Amino acid sequence: MSAQKIDEAGTAPDPTRRMSSDERREQIVEAAIAVFGAKGYVGTTTDDVARAASVSQPYVVRLFGTKENLFLAALDDALKQLLTAFRTVPDDTDLHDRGEAMGAAYLGLLRVRGLHQILSHAFLLGAHPVIGPVARGGFAQVWHYLRDEAGFSAEEAQKFLAAGMLINTMIGLRLTDEYGKDAGMTELFNECFPVSVQYVLDEAPRVDEAW
Repeated sequence: MSAQKIDEAGTAPDPTRRMSSDERREQIVEAAIAVFGAKGYVGTTTDDVARAASVSQPYVVRLFGTKENLFLAALDDALKQLLTAFRTVPDDTDLHDRGEAMGAAYLGLLRVRGLHQILSHAFLLGAHPVIGPVARGGFAQVWHYLRDEAGFSAEEAQKFLAAGMLINTMIGLRLTDEYGKDAGMTELFNECFPVSVQYVLDEAPRVDEAW
């Protein structure tokens, strides 16, 4: 049997269709969000992302150059997905209902593996000379969206962001494993997700889940 031809990304091509370079890039960025989200910036290598995306490490480097550039691309994509999810909520709804719908949209992004965690990692890299300014700009962009587009007051925007950060912390700590075991953590989940706790338990990463 002849060896299967391998494409330039180091993977076997689809027999009926070859992925475009844009599609391949999107695939790598998706993998980068998941891996950076799970392992952080320092703990992740371009080889980790290449394996998760089923491409070769040299191909990742050829497309993005450095791990830093790859992280910035993943962060940019995560922020765009976040704001896109918020903007799916109609702007003619009652402000309270809009906030509830935006919160639900935020939880819906749990389906994007690593998205909440990569945002948390980025917001802890303020001292990084390149990532820090981009992370600050992204955080400010979310604040301005809440104030200028969503119509939140400063107090409402602050509370919305605080709730989001709490959710990110719970997801990052993989506290879903404590639900039903620790009374305090069970109470916290029920308070934060009164109508969606089962969805969060099903979608959030768990302690024993491989990145």
